[in-house]
Amino acid sequence: MTGVVPHPSASMGAKATATRVDKIMTAIEGLLPGFLANPDDYSVGDGNVAVCIIDEQGVVYGRMFGLDKNRMRQAFKIAWIKASQVWITWMKTGEYERAVFSGAVDEDTFGIIRPDFIGWEGGQPFTLKDGTRLSAGVSGMRGVSDLEIALRAVAAVD
Repeated sequence: MTGVVPHPSASMGAKATATRVDKIMTAIEGLLPGFLANPDDYSVGDGNVAVCIIDEQGVVYGRMFGLDKNRMRQAFKIAWIKASQVWITWMKTGEYERAVFSGAVDEDTFGIIRPDFIGWEGGQPFTLKDGTRLSAGVSGMRGVSDLEIALRAVAAVD
């Protein structure tokens, strides 16, 4: 594994999840140059992108890509908010807010107050073939690309 190291006392399931998440992060790293070749995606974060994945137990995994530590920090903050909102609601970011504002979901159901809604695309739930559930957030590109890079990475490794 290149980046995700489970605690030595972690269960076999937790170790398997960490290995999968590491593969997803590696796949995203490999896909990034193609996405960042698009000036519209590059300009959002000036080439700085962050990924946050949260497993069912609340273990947080993350990677930051780029050269500007402050921009990567900000991107990770947003990626974490996206991933954690998905972890709580099990709905894509943007879709959750639309559901609340349209009355389809009672805003008190999940305990996220309106000022804390992220609203932007880029957070989404994944259920892997073995049933493992992951909540992912990507930030640093256009929302549509934040979603697409995670989709492609999960498809490549699952």
